[in-house]
Amino acid sequence: MSLVTCQRFIRVLRTFSAPSLNPFFSAVNPKIQPFCHRSVSFTVARSCSKMASYTIEERGPQNSMDYRVFFKNASGTYVSPFHDIPLTPPGSTDPAVFNMVVEVPRWTNAKMEIKTTEKLNPIRQDVKKEKLRFVKNCFPHHGYIWNYGALPQTWEDPSHTDEHTNCKGDNDPLDVCEIGSRVAKRGDVIQVKVLGVLAMIDEGETDWKIVAIDVRDKLANVLNDIEDLRKHMPGFLEATFEWFKIYKVPDGKPFNTFAFNSEPKNKDFALSIIKQTHGQWQQLMQGKTDPAGIVCENVTVAGSAHMVAADTAKQFFEAAPETGQVEPVNPEIDAWHYIPQQ
Repeated sequence: MSLVTCQRFIRVLRTFSAPSLNPFFSAVNPKIQPFCHRSVSFTVARSCSKMASYTIEERGPQNSMDYRVFFKNASGTYVSPFHDIPLTPPGSTDPAVFNMVVEVPRWTNAKMEIKTTEKLNPIRQDVKKEKLRFVKNCFPHHGYIWNYGALPQTWEDPSHTDEHTNCKGDNDPLDVCEIGSRVAKRGDVIQVKVLGVLAMIDEGETDWKIVAIDVRDKLANVLNDIEDLRKHMPGFLEATFEWFKIYKVPDGKPFNTFAFNSEPKNKDFALSIIKQTHGQWQQLMQGKTDPAGIVCENVTVAGSAHMVAADTAKQFFEAAPETGQVEPVNPEIDAWHYIPQQ
């Protein structure tokens, strides 16, 4: 199969690479061992090699509170993108490469996220005060300025006070800003190379923002650490800090702040945060910590205290509202908002 044919095949089927865990993480804590995941086959557009595959199924009308994006593996089993999609690709020789679940494609405004408190953790739109949440266009930024999503099998434990920020975790998987040139699709599972991390403090909680790039991007070979962005993507780091600092201001919230004097931390530091939050997720799945409202049901995580059968997972999916016509959105989401300099 040619590369072009392979790429077309992937686009039609909307398959996404997402492989199994790497023993790399056992170095964080020898007592924490990676969970095992079943092996499935997948043809990747990049190399047409065999890997795992995922597809999505949407339920409920788009732009409604009923809208959900569910995930299925290559066996047709409904799975959790939070718990069942492995953190690291199988056989990866690069310890900085991880799987990312895309929640929000670049330039869009709907604040979509893995719903950690629902069974199978589908992607859905965040709701505030009984209204769907859209991020405002804070001039000159339109919507999200990167593909935004999460690292599966990570968790910022809200009972853990971080030694660097002196704040507790935000009870979510690690957020990722994928800075490549391709605009991803909601529900894509892509492999990204980690470059660094921002330590945002959001309403008193630690909210790490991993900076990464799609391994297929044309700049992936020259971007190996956070400082490389200043050479090859001048102004991008500054724009990213500004975006996170001001994006809640139009909603009446204060400016967000950052640890480390608003400076990014490098790749090695980011990897240490990923190791730490992966270990916290493992403790969660083994039932050794307070779940803090997190729904932990999964179908593939061996050793988990929360495994369910494939038939049970299907029942979770079937309980969701049927897909309907796309609902209109308020045109006000396209408005510009001008934020005074602080």
